Amino acid sequence: MAGGVVTEAARVVAQRAEPVRSGSLRWTDGFLFSLTMPAALIATLGFSVGSLGTWAAIALWGVSMILAILANRAYAELAAMFPHKSGGIALYAWEGWRRYFTPVGPVATFGYWFAWSSSMAIYAGIIGSLVQTEWFAGQTWTWSLGVTDVTLPRLIAAAVLVLVWAANVLGLRPTLLLTYLTAGLLLVPLAVFMFLPYLTGDWSSATFTSNLSLGSGSSWKLVLVWLYIMCWTSLGVEICATFTPEYRNRARDAARALRAAALFSLAVFVLLPLGAVGTAGQPAVLREPLTFYAPAFQELVGGAAGVMIALMVGSLVLVIVTCMADSARALYGISEDGMTIRELDRLNRFGVPARAMAVDLILNLGLVFFVGSTLAIVAAGNLGYIAAHVFALSALVLLRRDRPDLPRPVRLSRPAVMVTGGLAAFLVVLLLVGATSFDLTGYGGTSELVIAVGILLLSVLLFAYRRVVQDRKRLRFREPAPEIV
Repeated sequence: MAGGVVTEAARVVAQRAEPVRSGSLRWTDGFLFSLTMPAALIATLGFSVGSLGTWAAIALWGVSMILAILANRAYAELAAMFPHKSGGIALYAWEGWRRYFTPVGPVATFGYWFAWSSSMAIYAGIIGSLVQTEWFAGQTWTWSLGVTDVTLPRLIAAAVLVLVWAANVLGLRPTLLLTYLTAGLLLVPLAVFMFLPYLTGDWSSATFTSNLSLGSGSSWKLVLVWLYIMCWTSLGVEICATFTPEYRNRARDAARALRAAALFSLAVFVLLPLGAVGTAGQPAVLREPLTFYAPAFQELVGGAAGVMIALMVGSLVLVIVTCMADSARALYGISEDGMTIRELDRLNRFGVPARAMAVDLILNLGLVFFVGSTLAIVAAGNLGYIAAHVFALSALVLLRRDRPDLPRPVRLSRPAVMVTGGLAAFLVVLLLVGATSFDLTGYGGTSELVIAVGILLLSVLLFAYRRVVQDRKRLRFREPAPEIV
C-alpha cells in the first residue's frame, strides 16, 4: 500500500502509455506550450469587449484565470499520481470515474480531443485573413470547385496546417524549436500592449464601459455564458499536464509548469485587455473585434505596425503548434487506454503519435475548406471541453476516497480538495447555462448544441465498437481500476 508497488500488468500498461522517451522536456518547455492561451486571447478579446464592455470583460477574464489557477493546483496532484499517462486531464477523469460509469471516459477524452483539435482551423483561418489584409489586399479571387471555394486565405490556412503537422510528426525536437521561435514572437506584441501605451501616453480609459448590471438577472446569466466561453481559453493552461510523461522529473516539473502557466496567464489576461483596448479605444474594438490591433499598433509603433502583425501571425502559429501537440497525444491516450479504435495507438519512429496527428490534419483541412464558420465548431467543442474539466476535477475527489493509498508526490490539503469539488460543481452550472444560451453572445445557437451532443454520442459509439468488435469483450458500464498492491 504505502510502497505503491504496481502489479506487472499495470506496469506494462504504464510503460506502453509513454508517447516519447522520458526526460526530453524541462518544465520551462511545458510552460512555453501554455503560451497558447495568451495568443488565443488575442483572437477572442474583441468579441467579449463588444458584448460586455471593457471593464466587465477585463474583470471576467481575470475571474476565469483564477478558476484556472484553482484547477491547475488539482491537476498537479493528478499528474503526479499518473505520471505515465499521455493525454492530460481527460485520462485522469477516466481513472477516477471508470469504476462508477465507464462512458465518462470516452465522453471526457473525445470531447477534450475535439475541442483542442478543431480550434486549429479557426486560428489558421485568422492567419490567412490577417496575411491577406496586411500584404495581399488585392488578392480577392475565388476558385470554385463546386463543393467548396478556394481562396487565398484558405490556401494560406492550409499551408500553415501542413507546416505545423510536418514539424510535429518529425518528433518533439522540431516541435520545440518551432515553439520557442513562435513564443519569442508572441512576447513582443504582448509586451507592446501591456506596457508601452503607458510610456507613450496613448492609453486612455475614457471610452471604457460596462454593460452589466449586478442587480439584473439577465446580466448574471450573461456573466455565466461568457465565463463558459472564456474558460475554453483560460482553463487551457492545463496543457502542461499533457506532457507529464516527457518531463525530466515528471511530478515536480508538471507541478512547476502548471503553476507558472496559470500565474503568467493571469497577468496577461488582465494587462493585455487593459492596454490594447485603452490604446485602440472601445469604439474601434466594437467595429473591428478581430483586426483592431492593427490601428492600435500603428498608434504605438508607427511604421513598424506591419512587423507587429507578422509577430501576431507567429503567435497564432504557436496556438496551432500547441493544439496539434496536445490533441494528438490526447487521441493517442484515448486509444491506448482502450476508449476508441485501436489503430490510433501507434507511434512513429520519432516516438510521436503520427497517426493521431494525421487525423488532426485531415479534420482541420476539412474544416478550413468545407465549413463556413469554424467559430461555430469551436463553440460546439466547448461543451465537451468543459465536461472534461468537470469529470477531471471530480475525479480527484473520488480518487481521494477510492484509492487513498495511491502514491501522491504532490498532495493538496483537505480544504483544497473541497475547493476542487466546489469548482467542479460551479463548472457544471457554467456548462448547463452556457451550452444552452449561446444566442446571448452571438457565439452560436441550437445547431452548435446539437453538434456538441452528437460528438459526445459518437465517442460512446466508438468506445462500444472498440470494446465489443475490436477487443471482443463485453461492454461494461463499470470496471475496476488497475490494482495497486
